[in-house]
Order: sequence, then C-alpha cells, then structure tokens
Amino acid sequence: MQRMPTNTVQWALGDLSAGNVAAVRRAGLTIVAVAALLAGCSSSSPKPSQRTSSIPTIALSNDPSATPEPSTSNASGTASTPAALRTVTVLGSGDVLIHPPLWEQAHADALAEGKSGYDFGPMYESIKPDVMQADLATCEMETPLAPPQGPFVGWPNFNAPPQVLSALTNVGYKSCTTASNHSLDQSYSGVKRTLDELDAAGLKHTGSARSAAEAARPLIITTANGIRVAQLAYAFGFNGIPLPAGKPWLANEIDIAAILAAAKRAKQAGADIVVLSLHWGTEYDHLATQEQLDEAHALLRSPNIDLILGDHAHVVQPAQKIDGKWVFYCMGNQISRHADPIAESREGVMPRVTFTETSPHHFVVSRAEAIATWMQDSPKLRLVDIHLALAETSLAQAQRNEYETTHRAIVNYLNAYGATRDGLVIR
Repeated sequence: MQRMPTNTVQWALGDLSAGNVAAVRRAGLTIVAVAALLAGCSSSSPKPSQRTSSIPTIALSNDPSATPEPSTSNASGTASTPAALRTVTVLGSGDVLIHPPLWEQAHADALAEGKSGYDFGPMYESIKPDVMQADLATCEMETPLAPPQGPFVGWPNFNAPPQVLSALTNVGYKSCTTASNHSLDQSYSGVKRTLDELDAAGLKHTGSARSAAEAARPLIITTANGIRVAQLAYAFGFNGIPLPAGKPWLANEIDIAAILAAAKRAKQAGADIVVLSLHWGTEYDHLATQEQLDEAHALLRSPNIDLILGDHAHVVQPAQKIDGKWVFYCMGNQISRHADPIAESREGVMPRVTFTETSPHHFVVSRAEAIATWMQDSPKLRLVDIHLALAETSLAQAQRNEYETTHRAIVNYLNAYGATRDGLVIR
C-alpha cells in the first residue's frame, strides 16, 4: 500500500524519526515516565481515504435507567456532607488479530492440558492482573469470528476462532469494538455470527450491527458504582468492500459529523463518559497522519467525547493530550503473528485512564497510564505484560534485556508528542 512519508519529531533525547526504529533499539535510549495527577491486519490494507459516508450510531444499551445524583441534603432539609465523588477506570488495548500460528498455539495449549479444541487462556494470562484493575476493559476485535468448529481463515479475509472470547472474558474484558477494515470480510453473515458469538460470551459490543434498530441504540455500560460509560467505534473503510445495498448500518465508517452526533445522543441517553474507538491511520507508521491529528482535535473539542482509543497501524503510535483529554493514536497489536513479523508489530500498549467526578455526572481525567505489552514468539506464543514480567526476579537475563529494550522503544513512540510531560505514566 502507499505509505505517507515518515515524519520527524523532536524526542526528549534528540531528533529521532519514526522510521529509525532500529536506531531506537540500538541506542537504548531511556525516557523516564513522569506521573502527574490530573495532568493527565494486514500490511496490504489500503491507506485511509477521505471520509464522506454517514453511518448511524452503534449497538446495544444494557441499562436504560439514569444514575441518581449524589445527595446534598438530609431528611430534615439541612445541609449535609456531599456524597463521595466517584471514579471509573477504562482500559483499552490493541488489535486482537488472529493469524493461523495463534490458533495453532491455542490448539497445542489445549492438547497439553488434555483437552480438545483451542485454549487461548495461557496466551492471555500475563495481562490479567492489570486488566482486572479496570472498571471497564474493552478489546478491539479486528476480525470476524467463525463457527467454533471452523473453518478458520487468516489474511486477507479473516474468519477467526471464537474460542478467543473465553480468554478475553477470563482476564476481565467486558466489551469489544468491531469496527475495522476487516469488518466485512465475511459479509453480513460474518457480522451477525461475530455479534452472536460476543453475546454468547457475555461481551458487549459496538461498531457493527445486525439491524438498523441495533445500530441506532447506543452502547452504554453501567459500572458497579453507577457510572454510565458509552462506547462508539468507527473504521476508515473496509478494504474496498462496499456496505451492502439496504444495510448501511452494518458497520460504522468514519464520518466526523456522524460521530459527533452519535456522541451527543449517547450523552443525552444518560452517558457520563463517552469513549470513542477509531480504526484509522497508516500501517507501520509510528506517527499519526495529518488526518488523524485533525480528526482528533475536531472530536476532542466536543464536550461529548472524553477519550479516543486508536487502532489499525499494527505499531504503537503517540499519545497526546488535547483540551484536557487523551487520544492514543494507535495501541499497536495485542495478539498477532504476521507471516513476516517485525519487532514493532509485536509491541502494544493498554491505555488505562481514570476519570474522577468533579461535580454530579461531570468527569475529568485524573490519571492516564499506558501499560506496555509484547507478543513473545518463542518458545511459545505468549502475550507479555512487560512491567509485570520485569518484576520477576527469576527472569533470565537475556529475556530481561529483550523486555527492557522493547519497553524503551514503546516509551519513545508514545512520547513523540510530549505525553509524559502532560502526565502520562508509562508502565
């Protein structure tokens, strides 16, 4: 595909272009992430084009009731201490991009446990402690899901094992977005089957729909402390596959006016926070395109959008604070095993953003973190939560060196636009 020129940015320790990935690793540059509270699939996919289509809003509301406001007076009408203001933590993550080597590993893991079928649990186990700390963890389901018995298909028209959903729910995910350039790989039947499988696994979803009525209902998830979080998801396109006649609601295509309208409807429906997932950008480019930058600013100017989680590039792109809100331009891959893997496509981040209520139903970001991950390819395919792995005193030195080098590179990519200066904590 045609690539945009790789930009050059001013890094904290000198000028380093995103194209000099090898230089990042060789130099071993160290950037210390600074905490500051309240500061804050394929390589053949086409380049995003101009977005003009207008697709209705997304799927499934799980609680139509409004959250009661904190009490500020007692039964006698005299002033009382306001109820404690609430917090909620949202975690996102990169592409769940299931290539054949991944389901082969899942099958081998199932056999090793004396079971048949596919077990993605061991592949995901490392990230469970961090995911479980979030009130709402959402995944990015890059590909359609096949029937449990298959047949399974990799690139270019994916049809992935639904058994991965058991692993996702086990480590703590509550929802998945389904708008990607592969959403239509298996046409309407693939969209329907994917959403049916997510429903069966107990995972909420947004980004594609089985009907116009489903597409028109905003996904709003109510947390244990009554905070209502809405999710929206859109993709730049569908690898040249047109939306079928009569089904413009099948999958959400990026259109700024449509997204702003959907976010407004979600707030009007009672959402306290709106999290927007965007499948956008240029693959294997560590910097955001000008189009991404422009769209992020336009979207975060709205009072109705509180966080943007980006995917698609298969590599980590910068985080940026805009008008007090965060955009993670690309979280990289979560699990993947490309036919021609490069180190950068094995890197990922899980943004974990905490919102604090400053007045009834008004929330601001009080902490923003990014948890670095790494797709280990030997001796077994495993997703590694890097900072937890580095805490293991028994870790072999060669493995420790690999993880530390990877972590330094991820810090550099995330920090290209000054994220740590603005309060991002990189773990």
